[in-house]
Amino acid sequence: MDEAGRALLWKDYNRLKSADLREKLILEYAPLVKIVAGRLSMYLGYNVEYEDLCSYGIFGLIDAIDKYDLNMQNKFETYASLRIRGEILDQIRKMDWIPRSVRQKQRQIDAACREFEEEHGRAASDAELAAKLGVSEDEYMGWQTQLKVTNVISLDEFMEAGSDIPNGRSTSSCFDMPESAYEKEELKATLVEALDLLTEKERLVVELYYYEELTLKEISAVMEVSESRVSQLHTKALSRMKDKMGRYMGILK
Repeated sequence: MDEAGRALLWKDYNRLKSADLREKLILEYAPLVKIVAGRLSMYLGYNVEYEDLCSYGIFGLIDAIDKYDLNMQNKFETYASLRIRGEILDQIRKMDWIPRSVRQKQRQIDAACREFEEEHGRAASDAELAAKLGVSEDEYMGWQTQLKVTNVISLDEFMEAGSDIPNGRSTSSCFDMPESAYEKEELKATLVEALDLLTEKERLVVELYYYEELTLKEISAVMEVSESRVSQLHTKALSRMKDKMGRYMGILK
């Protein structure tokens, strides 16, 4: 359905509120659930089934349709994406999959990253971080797998604390810039500084995922590594970039 058709459907639904029109809106925007679930699966890796994420997200889409006001400045896609994402993360929180030991490991890794960067002036490799933490490289990679859920929920809490997506932002591009020229320049400078914190492989994953908009599977083929390894690199990259990006972290959702 084109934009004109969607606008007409919304007008009819806003006027009649019929179950039939509501069902048509759900079917029309169902692909948005798959997009949001797909992006979240990059953080969560194999901790949660993609189909489960889609199931949770549908409830967020229905809630968005019921609550959306045609007078809102945000496009429905932007509003619904936040609702879908929020519903998925709420379900993950309710499952309480993050034991205290996992959160403790996250703090240890964060501290080790900071200390290494202060000592050497660059980001640490996996092997160097494992050595600093006093664990084997295999054990460290196991930690990274456990931390995927922690990272996505931490990022969500960060965004809720004040890094909202600008009004009117389209979901078609991950790097739509703010409208003012000053903010564009500030964001560009901040992004360059944040990318400089990454290792070569982490930066490549970020560029392929956000700039080229490749899927996890496509990046895996380009880099000739497993999909789980791409997911690990993506998680590490966002963890390193979080402090530097500040209020702009929301563009990396």
